[in-house]
Amino acid sequence: MTHVHLRACFALVLVATVAACGFQRQGIARMPEIMRVTYVDSKDERTEFQTVLRRALEASGATLTAKKEDATATLKILSDETGQRVLSVSARNTPTEYEVFYTVEFAVAGMSGELLPPQKLTLTRDYSFNEQALLAKEREEEILREALARDLVGIVLRRLASL
Repeated sequence: MTHVHLRACFALVLVATVAACGFQRQGIARMPEIMRVTYVDSKDERTEFQTVLRRALEASGATLTAKKEDATATLKILSDETGQRVLSVSARNTPTEYEVFYTVEFAVAGMSGELLPPQKLTLTRDYSFNEQALLAKEREEEILREALARDLVGIVLRRLASL
């Protein structure tokens, strides 16, 4: 057997072993049957949270539909808000620390009625602020918002998977 054939056999055995043990990628929760065809009802589809949510739903096996009547479940996004608050100020009354927050509220309804009552989730992160590094701090805030949105999507998917 050549070296190439040996590698191919090893790769095949590795794949078969991983598949046989029930391995599943982390962060991907399989959607229950009721969520297989989902309609996402929201006012603004372009928020960071909803962009990540739609991708994650599809990755977990749900089919998103544009028509509410075709759906087996409706995921209603009641609110999707983000912002920041000043946590501390210096002696010159300039901000030195901010808190970034992301809040979503959602509910799920099936064809027979409410599956999940309205749930409100809020996550926060704080960061220090320095006027000399304004551009870097703005980018840091943006990165924190994206991370909060991803974390919220993970929480929502776990709750949906438990239906």
